[in-house]
Amino acid sequence: MQLALVHTRYQLLEIIRIPVAVVGSAFFPAAAMLFFVVPFAGKDPVGATYATAAMVTFSVMSSNIFQYGIGVAEDRDQPWNPYTRTLPAGPAPRFAGRVLAGLVLTYLSLIPVVVIGATLTAAEISLAAFLLAAATVAVVAVPFTLMGLAIGYSLPSKAAIVVAQVVFFPLAFGGGLLSAPDEAPGFIEVIAPYLPTRGAVELMWAAVGDYPVRPLSLVMLVVWVVVLAALAGWAYRRDEGRRFS
Repeated sequence: MQLALVHTRYQLLEIIRIPVAVVGSAFFPAAAMLFFVVPFAGKDPVGATYATAAMVTFSVMSSNIFQYGIGVAEDRDQPWNPYTRTLPAGPAPRFAGRVLAGLVLTYLSLIPVVVIGATLTAAEISLAAFLLAAATVAVVAVPFTLMGLAIGYSLPSKAAIVVAQVVFFPLAFGGGLLSAPDEAPGFIEVIAPYLPTRGAVELMWAAVGDYPVRPLSLVMLVVWVVVLAALAGWAYRRDEGRRFS
């Protein structure tokens, strides 16, 4: 655990030294709040609450896919990364440190969204619901963390940037993050339950309100986690074999 915290501190210092990396992960969700949620749903307490929860999910997805997908790919190009793989501690502390640092940055990226929701909309949430939503963030971050790791370990940095961008917007739109609950266009409602973004946002909606999570969305979210975990593990082992065997 001590080594994991050392790696966490290293990862955070490396990212904080380039502040735009932190600002960038929070920009799109905050901009979406200002341009879409505040003018169209800001005066409706229920609508604003659900919309803010959707933008929180949007931010979690954005932060983790880009942070891990691009960050891991770029790290693989640096001489420090191969060196850390030769250390006797093994990969676990490094992985744990990266995930902990990513979780810290994920929560930091949510601050603008939460502040905008609290000050510029009529969103309402109890303290218990707020704490539950904060805990749910760590849960819904799992599939997108694994997705980012799979991209980062599978592709070189230039390709990882493109793939992360191509994957991000279809998942956000297809999962219904840009629509009110159950009010997306018909074809979106058909495909949404099969995407990880839908299961994630339904968990967030359930945390902040009375939204019933659909079994299909939850089952598919678990399926995505299993598949992405296997893919990320395969990508890591392949990269390990190519570089050190």
